[in-house]
Amino acid sequence: MISDAVWLYYRFPLSLRMVEELLAARSIELTYETVRRLSVKFGLGIARRIRPTALVRGDKWYLDEVVVTINGRKHWLWRAVGQHGAVLDVLVQSRRDWHAARRLMCKVLRKHGRALRVLITDKLRSYAAANRDMGLIIEHRQHKGLNNRAENSHQPTRVREKVMRRFKLARHLQRFTSMHDQVGNLFMNCRYNMNAQQKHQARKQAFKAWESITGNSMLDP
Repeated sequence: MISDAVWLYYRFPLSLRMVEELLAARSIELTYETVRRLSVKFGLGIARRIRPTALVRGDKWYLDEVVVTINGRKHWLWRAVGQHGAVLDVLVQSRRDWHAARRLMCKVLRKHGRALRVLITDKLRSYAAANRDMGLIIEHRQHKGLNNRAENSHQPTRVREKVMRRFKLARHLQRFTSMHDQVGNLFMNCRYNMNAQQKHQARKQAFKAWESITGNSMLDP
């Protein structure tokens, strides 16, 4: 029940009430508030177990930031994306300067090691300043067109922002995106550049990985 609720909420652009109805159709009676509490309580733990199963990250990382308005104030959602499209990490901050860029880079390097060879960003000068301050010996490419992979990774968050009628608190955005992006990583091979047979196999593997991570089988018909 818990894994079903968490999977539906973070995998698809559904409101809490929509998840409640879908579970009710499966004879699982939960209120939308219970779905919210389960997502908060178990979501980050599941995300931590998903992280090691992500695709090979490669030595080329993409960094980007996008503005998110929370209660009338601008915040910045910083995101790091791996060479093969998996989201490495996210960080919500109230500033858009070299200190914020440095915090993201330190966080990603701490979690994923120092195998970084190429860093690709847009032309925001904060990235270059953070790079100099950290003394990283890497190739830094700054070009808006090269950074499309990171910019496109913001789109699912924008969709959820509309469904949820904006995020209410910065910590809620941080918690949500930390879980949402990891679930997306697990199922990212199920959609693009595949024929029907390959997609079926990729989805089957993703379901199997989810069941192994959560210790529960997927929804039964």
